[in-house]
Amino acid sequence: MSDLQTIAAARSLAEKRSCFIGVGRPSTAAILARMVHNPDLVLVYESGTIGAKPHRIPLSIGDGELAETADAVVSVPEMFNYWIQPGRIQVAFLGAAQVDCHANLNSTVIGDYEHPKTRLPGAGGAPEIAIGCEEVVVIAPHSPRTFVSELDFLTTTGARTTQVITDLGVLEPRDGELTLTALHPGANVEQAGAATGWDLRVADEITTTPAPSDEELDALRELVARG
Repeated sequence: MSDLQTIAAARSLAEKRSCFIGVGRPSTAAILARMVHNPDLVLVYESGTIGAKPHRIPLSIGDGELAETADAVVSVPEMFNYWIQPGRIQVAFLGAAQVDCHANLNSTVIGDYEHPKTRLPGAGGAPEIAIGCEEVVVIAPHSPRTFVSELDFLTTTGARTTQVITDLGVLEPRDGELTLTALHPGANVEQAGAATGWDLRVADEITTTPAPSDEELDALRELVARG
């Protein structure tokens, strides 16, 4: 259901003006949004590229195509001091290794901080991005490994998270706790609950994510095929 996750994330940008994104599925979804739903969407990457228009999925935030296609390239300090902190970017797409019931994120370590099982890439700019952008959308796989009852390390606050989009459905904060509000076609409540490391709240009325259109699927396949 990874295609559904990417397509659902792309749809969430249909009426947004700007999006701060990282590499991987968040970037794929944002580029897909420009291709299908919102050609005027301004893509902003942490490397300092504003208005990037990549033709393919970038390998990293330092991918040369981002700078080549951008409206402007600024320094990283300017990116955070002028664009992020004053709230000039509308929505941020973030990923994480762990998510808790309050949408807090861990991208630092798995296990004990001093002697971790896995040392992750780290915070980067995520803590500042998560409090500087108007909205935060988290894109993560839905599994007990990711959706944990307690983070091994608190990297990023979930205070401004509006959605967590997974490969099973969509969770939204309700009274401070993530609540399942939508399921992708083929997924069910029991499956989502079993993939969550806490007692998952479920909305009284759950919607079903609309099935992907041919246009969305064709565009996504084309984008993936470009490399």
